[in-house]
Amino acid sequence: MLRAFLLIVVGLSGDPEHGAQFQKWGTALADASAKVGVSPERLVYLADTKEGGPRVGGRSTREEIDKALTAFAKDAAPEDVVYVVLFGHGSFDGQTARFNLPGPDMTAADFNTQLKKLRTRNIVFVNTASSSGPFVEELSAPGRTIITATRSGAQQFTTLFGGYFVEAFSTEGADSDKNRRLSMLEAYAYAKTEVARAYEQQGLLATEHALLDDNGDKKGSQDPSATGAEGKLAAALSLGSAADAVPLPENPKLRALYLERRDLERRVEALRLLKESMPPAKYTSELERLVTDLALKTREIRTIEGDPKP
Repeated sequence: MLRAFLLIVVGLSGDPEHGAQFQKWGTALADASAKVGVSPERLVYLADTKEGGPRVGGRSTREEIDKALTAFAKDAAPEDVVYVVLFGHGSFDGQTARFNLPGPDMTAADFNTQLKKLRTRNIVFVNTASSSGPFVEELSAPGRTIITATRSGAQQFTTLFGGYFVEAFSTEGADSDKNRRLSMLEAYAYAKTEVARAYEQQGLLATEHALLDDNGDKKGSQDPSATGAEGKLAAALSLGSAADAVPLPENPKLRALYLERRDLERRVEALRLLKESMPPAKYTSELERLVTDLALKTREIRTIEGDPKP
């Protein structure tokens, strides 16, 4: 069963205004994750102050980040997906990019050391901070989807990307294929479009240009797609779906069927992640079988739900 583990990190704010904004984004993502089926035990939310709200579980220090990812390394199975999302400020000294934290900052190399502990075949790392571009080259690897708010370390102004990335999870229009499951590619595309629109509306030259890398080439693309060199993996990854969070029916038979359908949906998603490593004929055959089983299960559910008898 494909499960999502989510670490949200709100870094050093620098001032109350930015602190409130970053906390708002972090909390919104935590709330959105619950709505798509991420259970509380698989969510860790760290912030620069524990006064950030009831969801905050600790301070966003190197030690707490290490603690969270070490726990994920223990609990997350190879078929699960670990998501790490950073909100805050970044810095770049011409050689090394850092994410600013209370206490010692973390470089991309520091995060890479932590990510290597994970057993999961797929990892999503989203750095919405300024100067985040160099994280792509350092963290890029097979099975990793890396998203940054900027294309280089030189883009050092506070970014808008994080706010729109979170907004995508509560905006119907962001789900472009209308499957009630927001992929990382869809979230990226929505945020990128809205950032460009915001700068245009203010008549300003954009000071941030997001990147997405999911093929391990350490380059990233500003315009990934589900059929391009970059974007195929991101198109298959999502935190969950609205259906995952819908309460199960009381009818025991229906409840069992709902659980079986959820399992089939996750198996389809897991299979799509393995597409590149499978013989095409085997992938197509297995996908057809699962999709057929899913359609039959849905029909069985609808038949029972249309019957007033328990």
